[in-house]
Amino acid sequence: MIDGKTKLIAHIGDPTETFKSPMIYNPLFEARKINAVVMPLGCKSEDYAAFLKLLFRLTNILGALITMPHKVATLGLVDEASVSARIAGACNAVKMDERGRLIGDMFDGEGFVRGLLRKGRRFAGSSAFVAGCGGVGSAIAASMAKAGVSRLGLYDVSAPAIDALARRLQSHYPNVEVVAGSADPTGYDIVVNATPLGMKKDDPLPMRTDGISPSAFIGEVVMSEEMTPFLTAVRAKGCEVQVGTDMLFEQIPAYLEFLGLGTATSDELRKLAQIHY
Repeated sequence: MIDGKTKLIAHIGDPTETFKSPMIYNPLFEARKINAVVMPLGCKSEDYAAFLKLLFRLTNILGALITMPHKVATLGLVDEASVSARIAGACNAVKMDERGRLIGDMFDGEGFVRGLLRKGRRFAGSSAFVAGCGGVGSAIAASMAKAGVSRLGLYDVSAPAIDALARRLQSHYPNVEVVAGSADPTGYDIVVNATPLGMKKDDPLPMRTDGISPSAFIGEVVMSEEMTPFLTAVRAKGCEVQVGTDMLFEQIPAYLEFLGLGTATSDELRKLAQIHY
């Protein structure tokens, strides 16, 4: 029940049709009798900078969840950002501190890594390929480097995005071999689609799948449907996969702590969630 005491958590992105967070947070809040609501707010890129500042002028705003296409832009709009956010070059969470400063953090990468670890995968000494060097891809690459991958392949349609991420990774993780610019995922142990390709029905696959080994683990960030065409294609080869919502479930406990709402286990969140596609 929303009333005058309800705290607002804005979920900002464009388009909003694929958002799954409200279907996870809001059932948890109801079960725990937390008077807060996660509300999808669609905002175009050209309006975002002005909108974010105005949003935090609201007296009942608790924080914001940031998704595509605004994660990279958010880093330049906050007053302070965590180390994880600075390495990723993006933020997916914002709150205001007691001094009125906007504080940013990034949880995509940790959520992705925790999801794979729960499935029994190891990062130490492995190789990983990330297609998409925007906010989510950068965060996943940074967290996999932190987790111990020895070789990291990066690809994006934007060469400057690849180069910038490669420099940040090499600055913080000099022992990781960074292979920048090739779109070929052949030979990698872990392959991640961190592009928007798959959100629309007529999208092409984000990469070729013929060179992906059946032993490779494949991760997806698109949440428009559980089994995207990309995941369907690689599962047919025998690959184990992680769907987009797995990353979401694993990072929500960190979001809750960031916003001062306690924590939760991913198992509890899954039990209460009311996800539909």
